[in-house]
Amino acid sequence: MPDMSASANLAMTHVATLAKELDENKVTPGVLGFIVFAVMAVGVWFLMKSMNRHMGRVNFEEQPSPDGSSGTGPSAERAGGSTA
Repeated sequence: MPDMSASANLAMTHVATLAKELDENKVTPGVLGFIVFAVMAVGVWFLMKSMNRHMGRVNFEEQPSPDGSSGTGPSAERAGGSTA
């Protein structure tokens, strides 16, 4: 297997040269980063709007049981068909 240290050293030399040219105070995500963030924000907004609409349609009122029990306690367990 060939020795990769020479090619790795050459690659690191080129990367280090590029890193010296970048000004750390001017590195920003750029326009593409802003566009991606904005699209994600709009997507989350639409999901929240849809969730709010669907949660508004949910009926949380519990139907009364036919025998008049409140749905709790031992009588509800027997009415539910559980075996004891």
